Amino acid sequence: MIFAALVAAGTPKKYLFSMIGTVLFALPLGWSMLKEYQKLRMLVFINPSLDPLGAGYNVIQSRIAVGAGGILGKGFLEGSQSKLHFLPEPHTDFIFSVFSEEFGFVGAVIVLSLFAVLLWRIVRTALRSGDTRGQIIVAAISAWIWFQVFENIAMSVGIAPVTGLALPFISYGGSSLVSLGAALGLVQSVHVSARPQYD
Repeated sequence: MIFAALVAAGTPKKYLFSMIGTVLFALPLGWSMLKEYQKLRMLVFINPSLDPLGAGYNVIQSRIAVGAGGILGKGFLEGSQSKLHFLPEPHTDFIFSVFSEEFGFVGAVIVLSLFAVLLWRIVRTALRSGDTRGQIIVAAISAWIWFQVFENIAMSVGIAPVTGLALPFISYGGSSLVSLGAALGLVQSVHVSARPQYD
């Protein structure tokens, strides 16, 4: 969110690249500061079969759920991975896996399309706003939602480490829904202030 806000604020590119370089340079130090279970989680991301009954279990079961859905899915509430409790946290962290198993590739594409439309509308609001503060707020909110969507779906299909981030508007949880609603309220406020006012 901070990086997106800096880009929207017009931060010079040399500072942005310096930040990226600093983060990349600090990665080895960050690795040494991780706890053992965190390191194992990162290693399992590269190779889930490293610990198939431990840290890799979630990723393996999630991949099975996504693949089992096929083109049209097994049907609403008919997914075996969640019903038989093979998939941990099916209502929060791995909700996309459950959805993909029940509604298949077609359902997953529809969900991704809806998120794409939402993010496109948010970005369009930022581009149309003449207020720099409004653009910064909307850019940060769009980065927040985009990152959560990307990370949740990516960890469900095994191309990102398991972090426990919720899928916006779909995962169970009241606090997530309230904060997302407040964020979209801010976006709507910027959109309304950007519209031309007529007498």
